[in-house]
Amino acid sequence: MADHKTADLSPAERVYETPPTERPITEAEAARAAKLSANEHIKIASGYLRGTLAEGLLKNATGAISDDDGQLVKFHGMYLQDDRDLRAERTRKKLDKAYSFMIRLRIAGGVVTPKQWLILDEIARTYANGTLRATTRQTFQYHGVIKSNLKRTMAAIDSALLDTIAACGDVNRNVMAATNPAQKGAHEAAYKLAKDISDSLLPKTSAWREIWLDGERVVGGEDAGEVEPVYGKTYLPRKFKTIVAVPPSNEVDVYAHDLGFIAILDKKGKVTGWNVTVGGGMGMTHGETDTFPRTADVMLFAEPEYALKVAEAVMTVQRDWGNRTVRKNARLKYTIERYGLKAFRAEVEKRVGRAFQDPKPFTFTGNGDRYGWVAGDDGKHHLTLYVPSGRIKDVEGGPQFLAGLRRIAEVHQGDFRLTGNQNVIIANVPADRKAEIDALVQEYGLTTGAGPLRRNSLACVALPTCGLALAESERYLPSLIDELEESLASHGLSEDDITIRMTGCPNGCARPFIAEIGLVGRGPERYNLYLGAAFDGSRLSKLYAEDVTAADIRPKLDPLFAAYAKDRTKGERFGDFVIRAGYVAKTGNGPDFHVQTGAQKAVA
Repeated sequence: MADHKTADLSPAERVYETPPTERPITEAEAARAAKLSANEHIKIASGYLRGTLAEGLLKNATGAISDDDGQLVKFHGMYLQDDRDLRAERTRKKLDKAYSFMIRLRIAGGVVTPKQWLILDEIARTYANGTLRATTRQTFQYHGVIKSNLKRTMAAIDSALLDTIAACGDVNRNVMAATNPAQKGAHEAAYKLAKDISDSLLPKTSAWREIWLDGERVVGGEDAGEVEPVYGKTYLPRKFKTIVAVPPSNEVDVYAHDLGFIAILDKKGKVTGWNVTVGGGMGMTHGETDTFPRTADVMLFAEPEYALKVAEAVMTVQRDWGNRTVRKNARLKYTIERYGLKAFRAEVEKRVGRAFQDPKPFTFTGNGDRYGWVAGDDGKHHLTLYVPSGRIKDVEGGPQFLAGLRRIAEVHQGDFRLTGNQNVIIANVPADRKAEIDALVQEYGLTTGAGPLRRNSLACVALPTCGLALAESERYLPSLIDELEESLASHGLSEDDITIRMTGCPNGCARPFIAEIGLVGRGPERYNLYLGAAFDGSRLSKLYAEDVTAADIRPKLDPLFAAYAKDRTKGERFGDFVIRAGYVAKTGNGPDFHVQTGAQKAVA
């Protein structure tokens, strides 16, 4: 794999490794001999994702499950967590941690019916913590589900004709798609492709239904003839994220994902094919320069009838070429860096059985949502609501998101759509029903927009539930934005759109490395500050200041806002300005993320 010292080399100058020709190792002895990562051994021994999950659910002495099952349960859409706010007190009292589960749904394209919404709302109030959380993966998460309620929760999800299969784990996860259906034909095509990919690349094991819904057990897994025709015993080396975008909006952040499809439209707005992107991803590890975020490469153009075949080919090449020895370097972005885009494309074309054209021109103008009412070209109307950090709950003295959206679901005749920016669209509203929806929005205090910085913000959950979080995110970002809005206003920038994203750790769930202002947790009330990403999400940011205390974030940014207000050119975005003005270096891609970091000059 290329290290950060090769960052300045062009692809033509790089020396890439020779790709493997064998399928992944699936036998336990051979895996041990090859020193594969621990997760590979867990998958091989799991009997197609069963492990001892069924038995673990019956152990009432603890709210947890075994470590190995904790890895396997991710494939079922769950993470074991505990309330970290309570850890110290429970330790003093010699009590078990306050264990619970986060459950993530698989909802391709983020589309649900009003009937499904009502069922999901009831689940939140009955088994979770009274909230639905719209995630940056364009789906819902539940938090706080205790082990004894897992099967009841899954049965309720199943009753909504939904599931959690492959929402997490080393598989193709929830497939995102362009959301706002104003361009009806193009967005229908995007949604259909997302759903087809989701269904086609879904694991075939019956373990989910067997464990959670008491389905008929397939004794012995593989010994009973069960197979995974695409994935095999060991599934993928790491998680794999797929999205479908429709220009000019990049609200699904196509460059941040393993596999993407960008709609290429004719003059009438019809999809003529898809530009295919590969090798994006956000996660990294602090202090380890062989890990880095990466923006996806635009690889080829595929006609509509080949899109699904290309998706499977890209995923199976990653299945066979991905790093199964060093898990931190197992994502597709590292595979591309290791073997090169040219070789990767050639193998995809070989597996599909034909050569493809080079990518077609396209333009993105931003990666935010379009708030308020938008009229579609079919006469239907779509209302995007701003939901702070995607947390759908009833706020004391504020918006009643849970109750209000429940009431809207009781009368709505269209559907609901989640966005990759954690917001909710009340979609496909007939013109004569707009007034009814507006009245309910006003009655429950729902928000159809916010200030420019706030409406372009994202935050991951972080503390207290995420076990990986090093610092606050969702609970802290709103108050930080209050401070930064004051600073922007003092420089006459109140109406300027600037993207800001915060995560509690460098795994990057809220995609902070492609925000114009990115804040990534280092420890309690300490963050790395990144600047210089593109407004449309096409360029990575650069580390500007390391280990910044929460109290020092505004003082670090305020002089840059002042310089931006004074010296920017017409139409120049903040991320572009800090590079042109010389405050941070421009990031190329991948390993270049760690080159020439820090403030390049003092702010006057």
